[in-house]
Amino acid sequence: MAPGRWRQGWLFLCALPLVALLGPAVCLSSTFYSPGEPRSSVRVLCGSNWSLVLQGQWMLEFYAPWCPACQQIEATWESFAKESERLGITVGKVDVTQEPGLSGRFFVTTLPTIYHANDGVFRRYRGSRTLEDLQGYILERKWEAVEPVAGWKSPSSIVMHGMAGLFHFSGWIRQIHNYLTGTLGVHVWISYAIFILATLLIGLFLGLILVLISDCLCPTKSKYRAETPEEAITKDNVENAALEEPEEAAELSADEAEEAVDVKDVSDGEDAANSSADELEEDLPLGKESGEEEMEDLSEQPLAESETESTVRQRKSQGAEKEL
Repeated sequence: MAPGRWRQGWLFLCALPLVALLGPAVCLSSTFYSPGEPRSSVRVLCGSNWSLVLQGQWMLEFYAPWCPACQQIEATWESFAKESERLGITVGKVDVTQEPGLSGRFFVTTLPTIYHANDGVFRRYRGSRTLEDLQGYILERKWEAVEPVAGWKSPSSIVMHGMAGLFHFSGWIRQIHNYLTGTLGVHVWISYAIFILATLLIGLFLGLILVLISDCLCPTKSKYRAETPEEAITKDNVENAALEEPEEAAELSADEAEEAVDVKDVSDGEDAANSSADELEEDLPLGKESGEEEMEDLSEQPLAESETESTVRQRKSQGAEKEL
């Protein structure tokens, strides 16, 4: 690539801010007509004077020069603009190829797109595009039966402001891409790589700015901040309490173990006493029974002796009788 083309590219990139500043002047100059051309009754709107539609009653067309449907209604739109004074409205148009920001602000997705505006309240016109229907829409106040655009989708809302900026930025990117590939002869993929690299760098830069802002708004506390005497005393007390807790726990566990042993001994003694008492109670009845048996035996022994003595006496008497 020749150095002259690179020089032209740098000049183009440097001239973009100047174009942005001179854009409103170019837009205003486009509303005037040349001496050799017939004066148009259609008001041309751009990014600098679009706020005019917020006052009064307007019919606004969004078109593109290459659009066949837009070319078909161009004469009808001009005739409709000539009747604007009689109808009490202002007729305007916006070239979306020159004003991508306005197309984003009104969220234009099809061409041609026609909006009716009455003191900042916008309604989408979806009727026929003939001159009679356009005039009847105003004269018969048919626009009153149409539901207005939602508040957040209104061109004057904050959301649509952001959308306009996004569309405007995309228009700049498309112009830069066309210049790199058309005028400088850069390959398409190289142009894509340039945009990708620029996107990454811009993202890193914005992230760095956000980090710096967050650090300024919410600074982090220093980890090595000097401790005050009160904080040092409190910290020592906490450490001492933490050291004393295990010792107290050990002492409590030893005391509990001793108490458990004592309780066990007492319970064993009670069990032994209970068992001996039970044995004594069992032995008493047995002793009573054995005593009674011995008494019976003793009572029976004299009876047996007396019986033997009587038998001996009987035998002696019988022997004496035999001798006689």
